[in-house]
Amino acid sequence: MTYDLGFVVVIVRSDIATGVRGRKTFVILGCERGGKYRKYKADAVASVYGTRKCECLFRLKGKPCSDGAGWVLKVMCGHHNHELAETLVGHPYAGRLNTSEKSLLVDMTKSKVTHANILLTLKQNNDRNVTTIKQIYNATHAYKRSLGGSRTELKQLMMLLDRDKYIHWSRCADDSEVVTDLYRLPLLEIVGMTSIGLTFSAAFAFLSIERQSNFTWALEKLKGLFLTSEGGPKVIVTNRDLALMNAIANVFPESY
Repeated sequence: MTYDLGFVVVIVRSDIATGVRGRKTFVILGCERGGKYRKYKADAVASVYGTRKCECLFRLKGKPCSDGAGWVLKVMCGHHNHELAETLVGHPYAGRLNTSEKSLLVDMTKSKVTHANILLTLKQNNDRNVTTIKQIYNATHAYKRSLGGSRTELKQLMMLLDRDKYIHWSRCADDSEVVTDLYRLPLLEIVGMTSIGLTFSAAFAFLSIERQSNFTWALEKLKGLFLTSEGGPKVIVTNRDLALMNAIANVFPESY
């Protein structure tokens, strides 16, 4: 990494001498913007954001010293065909976390440390760190996704609900065994209030559509959590959604 010079060096090619004729130990370093962009699919459409590749010819070649004490580095091409970056902050490669930083991020994530404080800690440990808050979010998301293994996000959520002893229900669509997608759906959030004016989360439901039958199903499940049939809420405040108000009138007819 060449932070002060405004570009990133990557390994272009390398080899190790194994005793086989023709094989020698060497490494060729180049600018990360060297070469051409290669499509991952033959019919892939070029990204609207372009590519960082611009066939930069900057090259260095390294080989071990004859006495075995270090390496000799030779400049094959010392010029770039592009402007050098003023800063590497936010650079997708320069901002990647190393092994120790990933380990620290995992430990802090387990301890419920906020993303901002994780980033602050990394920068305090390394004053040359150029990671951004977005890269911290991405790294945290990747770690949490890895916990689910081959499970889908929905299966992972169901597993966590069971593990942590949450009371929960789900419905399958069209008499099938497939649960409808849980994400990007309307969220019915039910919040309670204590006698001293503090609020708490009582329940929430992801609904496939905001209609009366769906609201009724969710409210009946909520009603089933009360200890007695007379234990419903005395007052219910809504956002004046007519389908929700009609469902409340049917499920909690005694509530104001």
